[in-house]
Amino acid sequence: MKPKKKPRKNFKKKRKFGAPEEERIITRVRLPRGREVIGVLDQRLGASRLLIRCLDGVSRNCKVPGRLRRRLWLREGNIVIVEPWEFDNTKASVLFKYSPAEVQFLKRKGFLKEIEKEF
Repeated sequence: MKPKKKPRKNFKKKRKFGAPEEERIITRVRLPRGREVIGVLDQRLGASRLLIRCLDGVSRNCKVPGRLRRRLWLREGNIVIVEPWEFDNTKASVLFKYSPAEVQFLKRKGFLKEIEKEF
């Protein structure tokens, strides 16, 4: 009878290094649906609150929902999808963050023309 193997405590998963994120081929990019809007993060306000300038011309005070709080790391200049609240158009919830490769794809396809004019 073989003895059981003990689990390794300090086991680190090896990262798979592939092509850099900018060179990856994007097959599908999430686009805004329904009331969702694309926006650029202007300022982090603290306590999972953000000031985001949306493409519809409104600056919104946005909140990162609890289910995404640890998964979504946001910095100034990131492109995100937000959904405005039904009862207050000046506030919204952050739903998705675009990677740099996805941002390049959106610029090529013309979804971010308004952002390019501003910068």
